[in-house]
Amino acid sequence: PVLAQNNPDPLLANDKEAQQKWVDSVYNSLSQREKISQLFMVMVFSNQDTATKSRLISQIKSEKIGGVIYSKGGPLRQAKLNNELQALSKTPLLIGMDAEWGLSMRLDSTYAFPWNMTLGAIPDNKLIEQTGKYIGEHCKRLGVHFNFAPVVDINTNPKNPIIGNRSFGEDRDNVTEKAMAFMKGMQGAGVLATAKHFPGHGDTDQDSHKTLPTISFSKSRIDSVEMHPYKKLIEKGLSSVMVAHLNVPGLEPRSGYPSSISKTIVTDILKTRFDFKGLIFTDALNMKGISNFSDSADVDLAAFKAGNDVLLISEDVSKGIDKIADALASAEISESRLEHSVKKILKAKYKAGLHSYKPIGISNLVSDLNRIKDEALHEELMENAITVVKNENKQLPLHRLENKKIAYVSFGEDDGGLFYETLKKYTEVHHIKADHLYELINKLNNYNTVIVGVHKSNANPWKNHAISDKEMVWLYEIARTNSIILNVFAKPYALLSLRSHENFESIMVSYQNSKIAQEKAAQIIFGALPSKGALPVSAGQDFPVGTGIQFPAAGRLGYSIPERVGIDSERLARIDSIAQYAVDADMTPGIQMLVARHGKVIYNKNFGKHTYDGKTKVQWDHIYDVASLTKIISTMPLLMELVDRNSVSLDDRLGSLLSEYKDTDKKNITLKRMLSHYAKLRPWIPFYMNTLDSVTKKPLDKYYREQPSGDFNIEVARNLYLRSDYQDSIQKEIQESELLSRLRYRYSDLPYYILKKYIEEFYDKSLDELIEQRFYRPMGANYTTYNPRRKFSNSVIVPTEKDDYFRYQEVHGYVHDMGAAMQNGIGGHAGVFSNANDVAKIMQMFLQKGYYGGRRYFKTQTLDQFNRCYYCHNDNRRGVG
Repeated sequence: PVLAQNNPDPLLANDKEAQQKWVDSVYNSLSQREKISQLFMVMVFSNQDTATKSRLISQIKSEKIGGVIYSKGGPLRQAKLNNELQALSKTPLLIGMDAEWGLSMRLDSTYAFPWNMTLGAIPDNKLIEQTGKYIGEHCKRLGVHFNFAPVVDINTNPKNPIIGNRSFGEDRDNVTEKAMAFMKGMQGAGVLATAKHFPGHGDTDQDSHKTLPTISFSKSRIDSVEMHPYKKLIEKGLSSVMVAHLNVPGLEPRSGYPSSISKTIVTDILKTRFDFKGLIFTDALNMKGISNFSDSADVDLAAFKAGNDVLLISEDVSKGIDKIADALASAEISESRLEHSVKKILKAKYKAGLHSYKPIGISNLVSDLNRIKDEALHEELMENAITVVKNENKQLPLHRLENKKIAYVSFGEDDGGLFYETLKKYTEVHHIKADHLYELINKLNNYNTVIVGVHKSNANPWKNHAISDKEMVWLYEIARTNSIILNVFAKPYALLSLRSHENFESIMVSYQNSKIAQEKAAQIIFGALPSKGALPVSAGQDFPVGTGIQFPAAGRLGYSIPERVGIDSERLARIDSIAQYAVDADMTPGIQMLVARHGKVIYNKNFGKHTYDGKTKVQWDHIYDVASLTKIISTMPLLMELVDRNSVSLDDRLGSLLSEYKDTDKKNITLKRMLSHYAKLRPWIPFYMNTLDSVTKKPLDKYYREQPSGDFNIEVARNLYLRSDYQDSIQKEIQESELLSRLRYRYSDLPYYILKKYIEEFYDKSLDELIEQRFYRPMGANYTTYNPRRKFSNSVIVPTEKDDYFRYQEVHGYVHDMGAAMQNGIGGHAGVFSNANDVAKIMQMFLQKGYYGGRRYFKTQTLDQFNRCYYCHNDNRRGVG
């Protein structure tokens, strides 16, 4: 029975009268042989040799074929060749391509979007529509009229050698919805879509390029599953269908008779029963699934008689034309049958704009096919696709980083470098390598969390996805003694390699080993991104289709491109020239620069070297003396925490907080006033001057030694140790210092000397221990520390200056600030070393009003108390701190 009689004609243009007039005019201008030639599309390689190109040109001139399907090459070569071929052709050529995940399926220097299996994991079909739109825009820019996509095969067979990643999955409704969205986006961009491979190539373990696969299901099963997407897409205006070379005994009674030449399948089912009015393409007629069946000319004729409109990649076009001409002459085929297909082809050409053909513009072609917005969409696609299939004890996203000792182990034949580099941006992670299993197990004994990345080839979707037997043995042994997060950068079927997943605490499927997949997977592990994906196929009984554990983001910084947060990359990149000018002009030897917006780091670059005459280039994980940033990334968080716990108030006075201030002129100064720099305190006191010889200006032996001892244990610099009791002198000098004569805003370091003393006495711990335990380690700010030489090699610590007034040496690994140096490198106002990435984490915690990484460090109201101007009416706009 016919399913419908009111399906739209997808080839009809908006100006249908003009279209019909053009179609009739062109059709009537063609000889019978030229009309037959319109049925043929030949394969063209833009990187082909001169002899092959000459044969192609001859074919276009002599046989006047209807179109070409481009295969391998490059965009510029293809555009130039296409312009040349169109200029030679009597009737404009219909151009097709296999661009399932973009032009990069066939061409170099073009953009690759994720494979369909990856897209099948995405819940939001609007993103799939956007993907179709962008791929359509690329095709249109390159003069491609038909994209032989989307693949609508329902991949219910994990052993399928040719479809697999090219399918949206095994669930017919999900496949249909994804294909519908893709089609809508692409056709909305002006490129005609082709659903393939009819009646369904998903449930087979053979490749029709090499043989004739059999689909051994009943007619009702094929109708309800394999052919379901076609029916739905046809109802919504699908432009064309590609018919596969399959043996389908449930539909075609002749045993071993290919579907592509079956009148029952092409005409009776697709054209009549489904009421399909669009173009019907054969799959490539040089594939073994059909070419082994009969002589090429007989195949061409049989395919046309079956009801196909376009004969794709005939093995011998001239013989095929002759065969069809003979059939017309003998009335084996009617003139009306030929007219029907040729006019459909001409209608498609009109709809594709070939009635007003213009050559492809070469200028900016490559950049037009590699847009920033393509990258932005790709990021969003991967963020939504990556799937968590197991998450025992809610291990993910990782919390309480202070308790984690994390190792990364890489399996698979491909590279996982970017995954590891991104993991390191969140906390300390060590890449563990070993040649032998026992060696690996011994090394991992020092860690309580092991992230295993299985990195399979991302070169194409047909690459082997299985985890090797050796890797499985190693995985099981690691999992017996370690908490494992297994992340598979391959299609979900890789999980079928697991005999058991009992000892794997968390399992993720990242689908592809692309750079973007690696970056986004790491961000999901640490909670910078939520988990959203769901398996598009089953990966064994324990992971059925639809499996996906969703969780929200944990408020950690993510990493992205500027366009994702509304900033133009090209404009932002102008920073590069400014930074490079500063380095080239010797304003600074090097720069580490980071920009973050809306919780995403969008720029993190390094310029220059550690020193003017040095060789060490600045890297993202190299650390600097961050000077007065210490005030807000060390002292203030600790004070905020105390205020949050009601242990102290901003209205508390110094006299009540520290007994030594009870009888001073500073006793009534409140924390609020002091930290708003509105307390008449002196800007700073050069404490070190009192310890220098008045004549030579060198450190006095009374206060310093070259080697540490019980009485001289404050390390000020290399081979320079201050008297152990001198910190009391510093505090006493602050207490006795004169206040300024009038009340006005005056920035001062002194409040932070005072607060350091108060906080350390409150906790009975040193400031460096407190800030590391309570903030830095939980936040994953592992590059942030006081006294960095105790944790890091000097090779990653940037020197500060050549001191010729106090320490008389290059200050390298020691704090530059003299007052902080005289406090063993631990000042409330200075002393912290960090990198831009870690500082950004702390700033993001402030922007999120005390929340970061799934943990609340202090309440929103507490942050608001500090982030307020209390003395604006006195021309002091400072907040507290």
